[in-house]
Amino acid sequence: MNIKDRKLDTKLIHAGEPNPRVQGSVAMPVFLSSTFEYSGDGTAGYDAVRYARLSNTPNHVALHEKLAALENAEAALVTGSGMAAISAALLGVLRAGDRLIAQRCLYGGTHGLVTRDLAELGIGVDFVDASDPSTFAAALRPTTRAFYVETLTNPLLELADLPAVAAFCRASKLVSIIDNTFASPVNFRPIEHGFDLVVHSCTKYLNGHSDLVAGAVLGKAELVAAATRKQNHFGGCLNPDTCALLHRGMKTMALRVRAQNQSAFALAHALVAHHAVAGVNYPGLESHPAHARARTLLDGFGGMLSFELAGGLDAAERFLAALTIPIVAPSLGGVETLVIRPATSSHVGMGEAERKKLGIAEGLVRVSVGIEATSDLIEDFEQALDRAS
Repeated sequence: MNIKDRKLDTKLIHAGEPNPRVQGSVAMPVFLSSTFEYSGDGTAGYDAVRYARLSNTPNHVALHEKLAALENAEAALVTGSGMAAISAALLGVLRAGDRLIAQRCLYGGTHGLVTRDLAELGIGVDFVDASDPSTFAAALRPTTRAFYVETLTNPLLELADLPAVAAFCRASKLVSIIDNTFASPVNFRPIEHGFDLVVHSCTKYLNGHSDLVAGAVLGKAELVAAATRKQNHFGGCLNPDTCALLHRGMKTMALRVRAQNQSAFALAHALVAHHAVAGVNYPGLESHPAHARARTLLDGFGGMLSFELAGGLDAAERFLAALTIPIVAPSLGGVETLVIRPATSSHVGMGEAERKKLGIAEGLVRVSVGIEATSDLIEDFEQALDRAS
């Protein structure tokens, strides 16, 4: 059976591995050479040059093949960070004078990129409610080239009408781009639902150990090639030893993410039941506005949630100080549970008024559930909530 026909768990272990194995090594070796012996005929250009900045060392190639296999993509590219992946993907399809349609609530770094940095390059953005397909056509202009969404938004865990987004893009001849970081390939594979390009911050669930920074772009071969050309010139490549760490981390992703799904589901229900909690954002809750859609689209509800305390900002600060297991730190997707206020981390670049408009309260707490014992986490959250109320 071809590796493309195997289950995701098997692809994580075996896709992209050297065949034959390098000197019989079971683990993928780390190729620390920045450059490789030239093997071209002098006319092939970049295709004949193997150089770390071009993301074509053996470590890069192995990762590209593994990533593409996970989401059934034609091609993939690893990058120096999640933002490098997003930048390369967007700049691969947008030029001066073009416009982008984007989901209204995005990760703060992405929001800053599309509203400020792209604007400086002469690229405009139009925001829509991606849960309401009736708003899409009004944002479409003759110069619109792409539509950008997140599978689950950071930090409110919104789930857009993703099939409608993909269908609208096909009908309007737009490139559909989706950030699948929060869901991971374990819970959602966008290309199977009609998306053209997928971006990841591999720093998060793909690696899962909070010890590297990386990103990825995957999807149609010509679009990945366009992103690769941008990265080759902007220099946002991933070094080979970090490639090797990511390669290793990915192999346990299915086990980690499924455990995180289960714990986050239990924790979300415990939080809903606590008197000190005013509201919980988690697609696995029946109260979530897109719960029915989540049950249809997702293989798991994810390890991310956010919530507000009834006592507001002061109560949130007391809650964070009272926790004993989670670490108060940005980022997500690691084996340890992390908690943070988005107003001081992922969305700190926005003004308070802008955050409020998007529904991101100053006291909102975002949780990345790790793989600790679920009962220990729930007990710790409950005692911290009791002390905060």
